Amino acid sequence: MAHLAIRGGSPVRSQPYPQWPQFDAAEERRLLEVLHSNRWWSSEGTRAREFESAWAGRCGVPNCVAVTNGTHAIEVALLGLGIGEGDEVIVPDYTFLASASAVATVNAVPVLVDVDPTTFCIDPAAAEAAITPRTRALIAVHVAGLPCDMDALVDLCKRHNIALIEDCAHAHGSMYRDRPVGGFGAAGTWSFQQSKLLTAGEGGAISVRDAAPAALIRSYADCGRRPGEWFYSHFALGGNFRMTEWQAAVLLGQLERFDSQNACRNRNALALNTALARIPGVHPQARDARTTSQGYYCYVLRIDEAVFGASRDRVLAALKAEGIPLTMSYPPIHQLATFARPDGFAPRHRRMPVNYGALELPVTTALAAETLWAKHMLLMGSESDALMLAEALDKIQSNLNELP
Repeated sequence: MAHLAIRGGSPVRSQPYPQWPQFDAAEERRLLEVLHSNRWWSSEGTRAREFESAWAGRCGVPNCVAVTNGTHAIEVALLGLGIGEGDEVIVPDYTFLASASAVATVNAVPVLVDVDPTTFCIDPAAAEAAITPRTRALIAVHVAGLPCDMDALVDLCKRHNIALIEDCAHAHGSMYRDRPVGGFGAAGTWSFQQSKLLTAGEGGAISVRDAAPAALIRSYADCGRRPGEWFYSHFALGGNFRMTEWQAAVLLGQLERFDSQNACRNRNALALNTALARIPGVHPQARDARTTSQGYYCYVLRIDEAVFGASRDRVLAALKAEGIPLTMSYPPIHQLATFARPDGFAPRHRRMPVNYGALELPVTTALAAETLWAKHMLLMGSESDALMLAEALDKIQSNLNELP
C-alpha cells in the first residue's frame, strides 16, 4: 500500500490553507468612500497621501512616495538619486528580474554578484569586490523578507560613498536590530502586488530618509512637477507613476490587520525552523538574532540531495501532492534570456558592456536548483498547519522508494 500521496496515499493535508488576499469590511468601506467622493485620482484625493504618511511612519522615515508598482519604485528611486547612463549598480543575482532590469531601464549597468549560501541575501564581500570607480549604488534585496546584513552593507556603502537602495518587495514588517527595513539606506522600494504581504493587487512605494532626494523622486513620479508650482510646469523628464486612490484605500484597509498577520507568520516560521532542523538534508533560510522580525513573503529552505536522498524537483512534486502550497525559486538573473543574450536589452538599451551569460555565480546557481519556496499562506493558520511542511518532508524522506 502506498504511503506518499503522489503514489495514491492519503495526503498530509487535504484542506486548503488560508486564502490570499484577505479582506473584510475595512477595504469595502474605504473603497466606497473613494467611489462616492468623485476623487479617484490621487492628485485631487487624500487617500494616497494618507497611506504615504502611514507607511513612512512604519518605515521610520519622514518621506514616502506612493507609485504604480514595485518595479517602477526601483526605477524612480534610481532616477531620484541621480543614477543613469554608464553608472554601475551592484545587484544580487538571486532576485526577481525587476531588481536588475530597473537599473538597465534608467540606462545604468547592473553588476550581478553572488549571495550568501545560508541567508540567500547579497554577500557583502562579493559586493565589495565588485566596486569600481563607476559604482554609484548597491541594491540590497531582502529575500523572503530576511533582512540583509545591514551592518556590513551600511558600512560598505559609507566607505565607498555609494547609495544603498533596499529592495523591500518581500519585507513588509521585517526589522533589523528593532529597526524597520526600508530606512537604512538612501531609499527603500516596496511592492504591493497581489502576492505580497500588503497588497492592493498592484502598487508600490519608495521610503526615503532625506528631503532632497524625496522631492526629486516625487517629481519623477508625477510628470516632473513640483509641489506648489503651476500644474502645467514640468521641471524634469518624469513619467506618470502615481498610485490611485483606489489602491491607497485598499492598502489602508490592509494595514488594519497587518500587525496580527505579521506576528502569526513569525511565530509559525520560528516553530517550523525548529522542526525542520531535525530532518537531515533540510536547511531553512538562516535567521540570526539581529533579525527581530521577518516579513516572510515566503518560507524558503534548501534541499541537500546527497543527505536528504532526493533532488529538490522530486521533493517539490511530492510536497505538492501532500497538499503543501509551493511556488518556484527565482532563476539566476544572469541566466535569463534578457541578460544572457547579447541583444537582450535592445531596443531599450545599447549593448551592455557585460557578458552576463558568461558569469559564474555558483551559489545563486545552486540555490535556484536546490531551494523550495513555500507560499506565505502556509504560515497564516495555526502552528500545526505550518508544521505540516515538516511532517510532509519527514514522510517523503521515510518513503523515498515511492518517489517517481
